[in-house]
Amino acid sequence: MEGDTRVGRRLHGRGALFDAEPAGLAPRLVGLRPYRHRATTVEHPKELPFVVLTGARGLGKSAVLGELRDAYKGHTPTALIDCAGPQFARAPLGRPEESWSPLSQALLEAAEQLAEPVTGAGRIQFPRLMAGLVAVAASGWADTDSERIRSEVERILLLNESGSWISGVAGRWAGRVAANVVAAATSTAGPLLSAAVEATLDSISEGFGNRRHQRAALWYRDYPNAGGHARRGLMLLSGHFRAGGASREHAERYLVRALLADLGDAYTGVLPRMQRIGRPLVLVDNAQVAPGPGLVDAVLRDRAEGHTDQVVFLAGLRGDGRTSALRAAVRRELPEVARRSGWAPDPAAPSSRALLVALSPLSPEDTLHIVGAVCGELAVPPQLPHAMHRLTGGNPLGVEVLAESAAQHPDDAGSLGTLVTAPVRLREHGEPEPAYRELLDRLVPADRLDELTVLAAAHDHDSACALAAALLPDDFGPADVRSLGTLLAAEGLPVVPGQFVGSAFVRTLLLLRLHHRDSGHRRWRAAHETLIRHYDGAGADHARYRLYHQLALGTADPAVAHLRDTFPHLDTRVWLDTLCFVASAPYFHAHDAEGRDHERPVDRRTAVALGRTDAGHRVPDGANTALHLRIRRLVHAVWQLTDPLVLPEERVADRLRFELEQLSNLRPAGNALLWRASRDWPASALAGRPLCAADDADADDDRDGGG
Repeated sequence: MEGDTRVGRRLHGRGALFDAEPAGLAPRLVGLRPYRHRATTVEHPKELPFVVLTGARGLGKSAVLGELRDAYKGHTPTALIDCAGPQFARAPLGRPEESWSPLSQALLEAAEQLAEPVTGAGRIQFPRLMAGLVAVAASGWADTDSERIRSEVERILLLNESGSWISGVAGRWAGRVAANVVAAATSTAGPLLSAAVEATLDSISEGFGNRRHQRAALWYRDYPNAGGHARRGLMLLSGHFRAGGASREHAERYLVRALLADLGDAYTGVLPRMQRIGRPLVLVDNAQVAPGPGLVDAVLRDRAEGHTDQVVFLAGLRGDGRTSALRAAVRRELPEVARRSGWAPDPAAPSSRALLVALSPLSPEDTLHIVGAVCGELAVPPQLPHAMHRLTGGNPLGVEVLAESAAQHPDDAGSLGTLVTAPVRLREHGEPEPAYRELLDRLVPADRLDELTVLAAAHDHDSACALAAALLPDDFGPADVRSLGTLLAAEGLPVVPGQFVGSAFVRTLLLLRLHHRDSGHRRWRAAHETLIRHYDGAGADHARYRLYHQLALGTADPAVAHLRDTFPHLDTRVWLDTLCFVASAPYFHAHDAEGRDHERPVDRRTAVALGRTDAGHRVPDGANTALHLRIRRLVHAVWQLTDPLVLPEERVADRLRFELEQLSNLRPAGNALLWRASRDWPASALAGRPLCAADDADADDDRDGGG
């Protein structure tokens, strides 16, 4: 990024958006290099895409938008609107709902930010938007509200203030016009709305003599059915807004068009074009909630109908954007837009004016750099970054929080399980909270946390219903289970066969919360016992689910017996897949027979995997002792090495290699796959990669060439 250390300090893996040379997506659209008042060649010079960054919670959409604001603020007109902010949840105190909407509030706040002076150019004025917002607000005034009227009018009128002003003191022009509007609205016997509109338009015409403002004063003559009269246009706009529903959407769309027309004026003429070398930038966070959808729809529809503008819109949207409003949007993965977007709209589909860019997870290298940046000079185990990446799946929020936990608890950096449960302070004045709770607060819908904590143990709809019937309130039934599954997909979590909660990271955090819900882990045990009963007698295809939950409760004998007895005849690939699935059961240290924590919990899996407990283990009558013990060691080795909360041990990986190699000698038909696994799995486990059987052809080629 041309050596500028400010750009993306912790936004590793986002160079496709931020790179200055060659230019990433944002510089190519804005026409400016990040953090510099230095032009770069623009992409899409005539028509711009509405860029929407998509992804689940924690992938860094808000961080990207915040970095973009910092990179361009002061260099080109820039605004950042967070649709999840409390100011958009309801109308200000005392203001009727019919004269306010989240979108009208967003336009006011966006214009206030865009108006600020930038390098080489002064404030931008918004006379069209100002007049429209006054007309909307006036429909909610009463003649006894003079102080509220004055406050609302002054704030709106400052959008047309050209000079500097001190915070809390309205500009002279704005103060004078506000007084005129208040006087007209509170002293006339006629309708307040008409009086306010008249006073506003008169003030614009009287206060500004240049052609640009005269054009702005007349702009509402073109409002549908205005008959060429600006006052009538504003009255109709206000009435449509007040009516709500589709009429309000029509009025709001016109207000968005007013904002864009005012911005276009700021770039019109020779002098403005020389002074302003970057396109205006409007950033919209949490665009999945109001006012986001209305703003996106208004811009896309206007652009489709030929109302062109040169404003760069860049939004963050939770989920994958697969909604009817964005059905025809052009879709790209983040690396695909690094040098060019390849975007071209379909003239027949307004939503094709959107370019959806899926934010990708961080790479292991990105995770390594973040841990290094957060932990500084602290010595951390070399396996920690890879193990952290395996646990989080590259989720930037997860990596950041766990890196902070490692920095605050360096003595515990050898155990991810300890780091994720340790209290971590993320805010200067906040109280420390266990890391997993901090993460769940930001990764999972708060109103569904309790239900998801239980259902995280499920594998599909039926098993989730079994858990709900046993452990959730009576009014939470199958329909609620389906609704929750739909919500998870809408949130952008992956759909993974065999798991109700598709994200392995989120599922691990939820199960950790389930384990810690009570001191005796009763809810934890009840959940797994419920699923053991659910899968008992469910057929051979579901046997592995029963074994998985038995292992989660610390009972390994059924899994060992099943894998031992099926080894001689089961398809080798199926056998290896069963081993991996069963041994992926969660493990949260050993307990006694009553489920109580030991005073000093230890991970017994390593001792079993290394054969240290073989002598004391009773082999079932009739079983092949050597095969039984070998598979018992193998199950515990895979269980330990693939546990996302534990740093994999090299000695256990060596033992895994040896056990698989020895098993390959016992199965001539599956020799190649077992041999390949003996080579691939230890390396994958130590690097934090998932274990999987090689393709048959690859295994045969490798075995023939190097066996």
